Parts: sequence; structure tokens; C-alpha cells
Amino acid sequence: MSAYIPSGTIPANLMPFTEDYAIDEPELRRHLRWLADVPGVTAITQNGHAAEVTSLGRAEQRRALAIALDEVGDRLPVIAGVFADGSLQAAELARDAEAEGASALLVAPPTLFAWGVQQRPEMIFRHFATIAERTALPLVAFQYPPAQGWGYTTEQLVTLAERVPTVVAIKDWSQDIVLCERNIRALHGLGRPFSVLTTYSAALYAALCIGADGLLSGMGSVVADLQAQLFAAVQRGDMAEGRRLNDRLFPLAKVFYAPPFLDMHNRMKVALVELGRLRRAVVRPPLVALDERERAAIRAGLAWADLLAPAGAR
Repeated sequence: MSAYIPSGTIPANLMPFTEDYAIDEPELRRHLRWLADVPGVTAITQNGHAAEVTSLGRAEQRRALAIALDEVGDRLPVIAGVFADGSLQAAELARDAEAEGASALLVAPPTLFAWGVQQRPEMIFRHFATIAERTALPLVAFQYPPAQGWGYTTEQLVTLAERVPTVVAIKDWSQDIVLCERNIRALHGLGRPFSVLTTYSAALYAALCIGADGLLSGMGSVVADLQAQLFAAVQRGDMAEGRRLNDRLFPLAKVFYAPPFLDMHNRMKVALVELGRLRRAVVRPPLVALDERERAAIRAGLAWADLLAPAGAR
């Protein structure tokens, strides 16, 4: 079993596409290089939500991971997303990732879990055990909001970690700062190293202050530098600097995660185009291009965060 336990600032990269919806390899490589060059970035997640992973076939996912490992794998660990509605399919994706050279796996819950997995917790343990039987890679459990039906209770997370020892971290997207603290306290009390990575962009500063071991976020594709600076400020106890950075990040998070929530990564792609870090903001169907009103809001958010010239945005 690998001793790797992810911590620190871990952006989940966006997936650039050509106009005909193919993976844009040169742009992906350019994007990955920018992320890897950011001081304080400790790993990169490939094939997460931010990469529109559910629109990618198995061969595309493996190719995208191979590109990431080829481009930055000699500099940083690469965490591979595992998003599948069946445990056996998830295990196959896990074996692909291990064969390519990934350092860890980010395991999302099957959509079936949304229909009541908290009342059938054995399904949680079986899903992860099925994956763990087929790979020795460390596993990061993607924690969704329990209120949506497919998140895990704190007690279920503790049991999962006890029953599947290769589960070494969670990506906490509970969207509940009280539950986040409960998870941190319980999982840090396991008696073995365990990492809680927040992805709650609307309360990022708060989650880090209560003890999160890092952050794993699609928004990091746009602001990995600010996120890394925020994490470093909290780690050294510089709360004034932390608040200052949070004041820059919060309005931008509000723009990215505005309703409809499904356009969050669509908006982040537009932001990268505005910043000159992507050539185009193509998204795969059924997602559709954003209108000018949305694009103007994104520009205003970037200006507020001091990433663009203000142009009266404040």
C-alpha cells in the first residue's frame, strides 16, 4: 500500500475541448503546466467533476490521465477521479489509473446512492471494498451533502475508514460547516493519519481554520495561487492575511457557484479564457455556452478578486 496521503492545495483541473468536442491536448498540457508551476500546489486531480468526467468515455479518461502524468507527473502526485455508477466499473477505472501511474484515487458515490444510501450503509462499504480489492492505491472518498441523500454521515465515514484501510482521506463537500468540523474531529481521531480536504468554496477559509488538511477544488483551476496562499496563511496563523485573501475569493466563488449550479465549471472555463489561460470555453452537451450577461458577471468577479483590471467592477 502506498503511504501517500494527500494534503495541501490540490486543484481539480478543467478539461479543454476543441470546437468539435475532442480533448484539446495542447491546451490541456498548457493548463496543467500553469497549475504545476503555482507555488504551494501539492498535487493535481485529473478526471474530477471539473473535467466534465461523466461526458468522457473510459478510453478518454485514461488518455487524459496519461497526458497529465506525462506533463506534470514527475513534479507532483496526480490523483485520478473514479466516477462510475457500478462498483465493478469503478474498479476497472481504478485499475486503469494504477496502470498509468496515478498516486491516489478520488472515488465519487454512484448516483444510485442518492436514493437512500444512508439507510443502506453496507452499500458504501461494499463499493469501496470492491475498488480496494483491485488496487493498492490510496482512496479519497468524495463526501457529498448528506441532505441530498448520497452523502455519508460522520459515523459512516469513520466505519468506512476502519473497514477499508486504503481510504486515507475525504473530499468534504458536505456544504455544512458544522458537519465539516464534526468530520474533521472524528477522522483525525482514528488513530492513524487521515486527511480531510475541503472543497466548500463558500466557506473555504472557515473550513481551513477549523482544521482541514487542505483543499481539493475545481475552482483551483482558476485561482490555485490564491488558494495556496490562503492555505499557507492559515497554516502559519496569519489570520489577517487569511481574511484578506478570503475577501478576494468569496465574491468569485459566489459568481461561479450561482444558480444554476450545473454551470459552475462552465463559468470557470470562461474565466480562464478571460485570463488568457485557455483559448476557448467549449463544454460538451448537454451543457450550453453562457450568455453575455453571465460572462459580464464572471469578468466582474475576476476584477473584484484583482485578477483583471477593475474597470469599475467594484
